[in-house]
Formats: sequence, structure tokens, C-alpha cells
Amino acid sequence: MDEVSLNSEPTYNDEADDFEVNGQCSMTEYVGQTGKVLLGDNPLPPDIGMEFESYEDVYHFYNCYAKEQGFGVRVSNTWYRKSKERYRAKLSCSSAGFKRKSEANRPRPETRTGCPAMIKFRLMEKNKRWRIVEVELEHNHIISPTTSKFYKSHKVIDIGSKRPLPVDGPDDVNKIRLFRTVVINAKDNGIAEFDENEFRNNVYQGDNKLKLKQGEAQEIINFFLRMQLKSSSFFYVMDFNDKSCLRNVFWADPKCRASYGYFGDVLFIDTTTLIDKCEVPLVFFTGVNHHSQPVSFGCGLISGQTVESFIWLFRAWLTYMVGHPPQTVITNQCESLETAVAEVFPRAIHCFSLTNIMKKVCNELLGLEKFNAIRKEFIRVVYESRRADEFEGAWDGMVQSHGIMNHKWLRALYEDRKRWVPVFLKEVFFAGLFPVKENEKERVNSPFEEFLSRCTSLKEFLQSYDQALLEIDQRETLSDVESRNSSCILKSRFCFELQLSRLYTNDIFKKFQDEIEGMYSCLSIRRLNIDCPVATYLVKEDTQVDEYSREMRDYEVMYNASSTDILCSCALFNFKGYLCRHALSVINQTGLEEIPPQYILARWRKDIPRNYIFNRGGNGIDINNPVHRYDSLYEHVMKIVEEGRKSRDSYEFTLKSLEEIFEKVVIREDDPANSQ
Repeated sequence: MDEVSLNSEPTYNDEADDFEVNGQCSMTEYVGQTGKVLLGDNPLPPDIGMEFESYEDVYHFYNCYAKEQGFGVRVSNTWYRKSKERYRAKLSCSSAGFKRKSEANRPRPETRTGCPAMIKFRLMEKNKRWRIVEVELEHNHIISPTTSKFYKSHKVIDIGSKRPLPVDGPDDVNKIRLFRTVVINAKDNGIAEFDENEFRNNVYQGDNKLKLKQGEAQEIINFFLRMQLKSSSFFYVMDFNDKSCLRNVFWADPKCRASYGYFGDVLFIDTTTLIDKCEVPLVFFTGVNHHSQPVSFGCGLISGQTVESFIWLFRAWLTYMVGHPPQTVITNQCESLETAVAEVFPRAIHCFSLTNIMKKVCNELLGLEKFNAIRKEFIRVVYESRRADEFEGAWDGMVQSHGIMNHKWLRALYEDRKRWVPVFLKEVFFAGLFPVKENEKERVNSPFEEFLSRCTSLKEFLQSYDQALLEIDQRETLSDVESRNSSCILKSRFCFELQLSRLYTNDIFKKFQDEIEGMYSCLSIRRLNIDCPVATYLVKEDTQVDEYSREMRDYEVMYNASSTDILCSCALFNFKGYLCRHALSVINQTGLEEIPPQYILARWRKDIPRNYIFNRGGNGIDINNPVHRYDSLYEHVMKIVEEGRKSRDSYEFTLKSLEEIFEKVVIREDDPANSQ
């Protein structure tokens, strides 16, 4: 776990006998809206694997955590090499151990309890970062946040930090300082303050910064303020370089996290604007919803295609998603992206966009002799290979016959073949975001594609962002209504077609019907084994090869009758999320009338209510905090709105009920007896 949350008030230890900070810690400023976590409440607890840039960063983080929990911190041990370089340390609760016995007439009373709470961290040789390697969170004494002010480690506050202002509304703000290597959490909401003039002037100084035109910095500020006025759950965070120049930005509207909760199994990180050198260097985090429509999981602006920028952006996004990484990540082919994904999403399966690779074919191979023949064979090798050894042989034959064995781009592609060639990705789930046929496109376009062209300015995009969100939401709502209130015409008498017509959204069901029709091309179904508990069937399909020819292709389907598990060699279920024509043919032949439940994915169903409401989580609210009161009421009212919009009768009943509640609230507010 690389993401940590820091307190907004930098503090340093003043126990000179235990710890001494020489000079200033390496820091940079982040200005962002992330709520109580960033403003000083409830930082994440330390965990094994957290990494920091410096020794001081670890101490600062643990001290901030201790302040919120209500205990002090002191350095128990520090290990040095002969070169006097620190390489290992232990931070403990101030009640750790016991004091030495004193010979004084009036010795001070014992205040330590031998508390075991501590963290151990060490310097990693590979990346020169400090990693937490051991953690103990439990104390053997009572701790309370109200006692924090009595501990030495919390008394020294950074001189340059500003006095926090009360968060009563959009104009109540606070300036935040965070360490460069960390990413903040976003469980709650608040607004950050910064000097607009200073911010605007600094944007144009130094290197490694966003290239903004005159006035675009102010547009970013206005955009964030406007979005926060519309929703207190709007999230953003900014990254500044050492010269206080804006470097990277990430933001997400309230629906992003809820959408990710339903459709976050596959994430497409779209960097097309960087590849096409568009005027706006936008990065989109995208998925597809239950109608196979693109949905947004967040947006970012980065200063360049560097590993550092991508890692910062990905960590900001992952922290906003409360540390829940996707199963599959799709990106364009790029070494910086590959490194950043491996760093931030180490357990995710990282694949390259096949559509993007196919677009590069013309640019990379156009100058070759017999380009058209090479391109045609390249497409055939990629899309028509059904086994790994078949692809290997076909690829070798292609490069040998055309004398392109040493072509640099093709060699790099071949080395990465397991990230983009369909035959190597049959065990990866893509939810329809990966093409398996030549004439098929990935449905991973940006949901903002209609509002962004190569020449669109940042100002134009930010001003149209609200309209884009509205159209995205309307498109999904209309599809919901259509799927609930209308049904597709059945194309067969198979029971499983009727079954899924009642469960799947219209868009997905129509795709499934293509497989129903494809069953009529499966001309032969033969069982290969007899006595095995898992039956293997050979399905022969009459396939259209090109405009003028067809051929018979064999597919193996394994079926376990006891568990109703079924697996086809074409792996369409993993690629698309519904069963293929070959598996359906076997199901029909075995007499199974309905699709087994494990092959009916919740992400495609129309009968599951999806409420896109920001959830504060299990932390509860502070009833004395006006922002918390607002968020809580907003959350409850939005649940009513989601139910009320489902039908005309529900709408009329909800509207009437809300008007009655409003009148009662106003009457109660005007009553002098309730003024306190």
C-alpha cells in the first residue's frame, strides 16, 4: 500500500534527546478539496508496505496519526551505518518502555506503561525510499484525541502554516501542505484555500509544469469552485513542483466513485490526447456501464508523459477510490505507463489497447515494401490465431517471408505479445473492452469524446464539462427506462433467450442475440470423451473468412454437468461477459434450458437498482459541523430522488411528500421555541 493521508498541520518532534531534524523536509504544496482527512482528521493508520521519500516524512506521518488518536511519539531506536547514514528506525508511543529508577528524594511518578504501539521502518536500497516493515497499533493504556496538546511531539507547528478557518461553506477554506510522495484520501469533504494571484503567477515559472495559456489557471480555479458549489462531494487535488508551479491535477465528480463500485472491474486509462498532441493534456479514467456505454471514473491533467506524473495521477485516483484497484487495466502502449501501472496497480492485469496498436500499423509499416500485403497478414495473424502456438508460427512466417525480422517496432510488439494479442488474453476479463474481430472496436472511448477535439482549449472543455455530465447521465437514464419498459423481439424458441431478455439491458441482450443467431452456423456438435466427469465437445462452425469465402473452424467446449460449469476455447465470455454460440449449442444439446447463474453477470442486469450517491462511509457525522449536516441530508434526499424518478406516479408522490416536509421544516424553524 503506497497511499497515505497526512495531517494539514506539519509538526516536528522537539524531544532533542531522541530525534533531531536537520534542515527543512523536502516538501511540495498540494491544493485540493478532500475533506476532513486532508484538513487534519482521521489520517490512515500506518500499514506495512507504506513508503516515504525521507526519514522525516515517516516521522511526520506517524506523528500526525498519533495526534488524531491521542498519544505522543518518540524515537526508540535509530540504526546507522559506518558512513553515519541512517538505514533503520523505530518510532514508539511516548508511553513505551519504563523510565530508569531515580535516586532523587522526590522522584517523578512513573508515566510510562510499557506500551507496545510502534512502527519500524527501513531504507530500501533499490529505490532509496523508507518503507514501514512492522506495525503495532494496539496500546495498553487509554488514549484520547483531547489529550494530544499535552504531548511534546505535537507542540511544534510549522511556522509557515496558516490558521485553519472554520469550514462553514464554499468560501471557508484552508491552505494545505503535504509531502510530495504521498497521496491523500477522500472519504469526506472540505475546500482548500490558496492565493489566486500567487497561483496564477507561479504557473508560468520553472520547468516540469503544465503548459497553460493566459487565463487558464483562473479557469481551473473557477471550475473547481463552480463544481463544489453544485456538490460538496466533488473532489480535486493539485500537484506543484519545487518552484510552486502547477504540475498535475486530478478531479472527479460525485458519480465517479459510485459508478466505479458497479463497473470498476475493468479500467481503461485513456491517454489519446497526449499521443495526438491535443491542446489539452487530459487523461481519462474510463469504464463501461450496464448498457455498454462509456462512463467516467475521473479526469486528470499532467505536465508530461513521465513515470513520476503517471504515478502521482494513478495514486491520486486510487486513493479517491478508497484503495480498491481494478482487476484489469488497459492503456496505450507506453513504457512510462507500463512502469506506473506496475508500481500503483501491481496485482492488476495490464493490457495494451489493441485498437491503438492497429492504428499505429499504418504509421510504423507504411514505408515498407508490399505494405498492403504485410498489413493484411498482420491483421490475420492477430485476429485469426486460435492457439498460442498457432500465433507463434504465423508470426514467424510473416516476418520471415517479408524480411522484416529486425523491424524495431515489430520486435517490440512481439516481446509484449502477451499484453495485446487476443489469443494470450483468454483468461482475462474485459467486459467488452477488447476487440476479438477485425471489424470490431473497443468500446472504451472517452465519455467526453463529443466535447473534446484536438483543437479544443482547456477553457472550452471545462466550460462544457457540466453539459457533458448531464448528457452522460441522460443517456444512461434513457437507456434504463427503455430497458425496463420495453423488450426486444425474440429470435428463437430457446428458453435461455427468454430468460436473459428479462434480466439483461437491451443493449447487452442484443449482443447476446448475435450469439443466438450464430448457433445456426454451428453445424456439428460431437462429444469427444465418454466416461469423464467433465465432457469435452467439438463444435464445428461455418465461419465467414472474408467477402468471398467461408471455412469450417473447430472449437472445444468443456462442460461439467454437476457444477454446470462451461468453458469454450474461444473465451468469448471473458472478452464480452456473456456466453458464446458454441457454449450455447452445447447447453442446448445437453438439455439445459437456462443459463447457469454464474454466467449471468450483475454488471449487465437491468433489474438491479443502482443509486449513484456519495457515501460518507462508517465514520458517522459530526452533528455540530454544518458541512457534515449538509452531506448527510443530501445523501438521504438523493435516495428519495432516485426512487422518485422511476415512474410518473413515484415522481408525483415524492414531489408532494417533499413539499409537505419543506413546509413542516419552515414552520418549525420559525417557531421561537426551536430557535436554540
